[in-house]
Amino acid sequence: MKHFAPISGIASFQERYVATAGYDNQVILWDARTKQAIHRVFHDHLANQCAFSPDGKLLVSASSDYSARIWEVPSMRLKAALIGHEDDIEMAVFNPAGDTVSTCSRDHSIRLFDVASGQCRHVLRGHQADVISVSWAADGASLVSSSDDGTIRRWDVQRGVQLESIDLGGVETDTIALASDGTIFAGDDEGRLTIIDKSGQRRHQAHAAGVKRVVWDDRKRWLISLSYDRSVVLWHALGNGELRKLAESSLPNLIWPRSCTFLGERHIAFVTFGSSYGVWNHVTNEWDLEGIEQAISLNAVAVHQGNTYAIGDAGLLLVNGKPSTLIGSLCNFLLPFGDAILTGGQMGQVFDAVSGKLIYQHRSPLNCGTAFLRDCRPHAAIGTYTGEALVFALDDQGEVIHQGEILMHDNAIKGISADEEFLFSVCANTAAAFHRISDFSEHAYSELAHERISNACTTIDGGFASVGRDLKLRLWRAGKSEVFKTPHLHSVKCIAASPDRKLIATGSYGGTVALFDLETQRWVIQRKPTTSGISCITYSPETEAFIASSYDGHLYPIEARA
Repeated sequence: MKHFAPISGIASFQERYVATAGYDNQVILWDARTKQAIHRVFHDHLANQCAFSPDGKLLVSASSDYSARIWEVPSMRLKAALIGHEDDIEMAVFNPAGDTVSTCSRDHSIRLFDVASGQCRHVLRGHQADVISVSWAADGASLVSSSDDGTIRRWDVQRGVQLESIDLGGVETDTIALASDGTIFAGDDEGRLTIIDKSGQRRHQAHAAGVKRVVWDDRKRWLISLSYDRSVVLWHALGNGELRKLAESSLPNLIWPRSCTFLGERHIAFVTFGSSYGVWNHVTNEWDLEGIEQAISLNAVAVHQGNTYAIGDAGLLLVNGKPSTLIGSLCNFLLPFGDAILTGGQMGQVFDAVSGKLIYQHRSPLNCGTAFLRDCRPHAAIGTYTGEALVFALDDQGEVIHQGEILMHDNAIKGISADEEFLFSVCANTAAAFHRISDFSEHAYSELAHERISNACTTIDGGFASVGRDLKLRLWRAGKSEVFKTPHLHSVKCIAASPDRKLIATGSYGGTVALFDLETQRWVIQRKPTTSGISCITYSPETEAFIASSYDGHLYPIEARA
């Protein structure tokens, strides 16, 4: 038993059990002493996080199938399915008594479920955006939540009402922890730790990029902060808003800075892009990654000079299905550019995938890229998690040269494309932006390009097209936008257009592909080549068909015409 896609969530019970939740839909229970898998169970879609009950007899998992599920430990027999949310559940945690589970979701709500019956007791509404994190007070009478709306809210559990809303200046806050004395620790997208207690708020610039997870040990008053700057820091909370650094480490390539958990006195366990979890000894600063196999997921596909290239979590470039260059870390995109094919991902490094040459190092992960002409010279723009586009150009010898950065958004750029006049980009905060290629100045900005996270974009005849978690296709032409409902049932992950820019292909996390004809404004082809998600889609002139890459490690041809 092992994971076949990135591990998203992790939890531990004493030094006896570790549980992991993965993007292969699996939840695996491990023996913490031997690191051997005991049992595994499945969700119907991505498993995002998991948590043990206080006595270790139950495990709850949160999933993008809109459910949380309670499992008996160690048999992993299903005890209850917690339903009612209308979007992905990001987190589920037991209260201190172990008789209630709180769930938080991208449907902007929190739900409280009775463990014995599986019934929903309360629905807590008030957040104006996705609710990402939730934490219980020590007495179980209240809980706090954080959201992409830039607020932290405190709730009365018995009455199911909001007690307090704490404004963090609109900065997205993905993660919170709550101490027994009521102190709140919050990590935000600007790399700061905010400590909130009776005396007010105190901020610490803890990282160079967004803080994705904080974990609290109340007995020791230890706090872990985990960031997309590829570092982990262990802090001692001294009181009065002060933090003292105890240990720090950069993250190995296999580690995903998304989730971690304390594991005994000396160790912290981390999620990875591989088959099992990794462990850091914060006393000796040693990492144990033994036995972890690389995930098989593919994240990107491109066709260049008659060859088909693919790359994914393992950072291994495949050329026409055969292994080629080993980049060695997760890569999110492939961009043909001159004789090179640019790639990069979690390490913030831009490589030529063909030669393996390192071209540039950025401070945060990389998501996407596009090529364009400026002053008759080929240029490329790479979208980052911190909202900048990295600009590159080809010199007279065909070498790729870094030119600078364009600040496009205040959050992760999820997609970027170009036509003859504009760079068009979409952002994780639902926004879209147009920047002039001539001087890289902002031409137009839409705060609500999609109702939920914008995931990708492409260039079409007369403009651009974008897709997102709201299951909508939006066309941006002649200063206007048109919206079309897609046939997808899960978040639309990727988009591409045919060479004439009149046929649009879209792929979803549910493994479906749908093609839209711009001239007739109709969906003309729908396919489901896999039960795993579609990560990327591109067009192959040689076969006159689209090619979709999948998290199951395969490429699928999609005919361009019915």
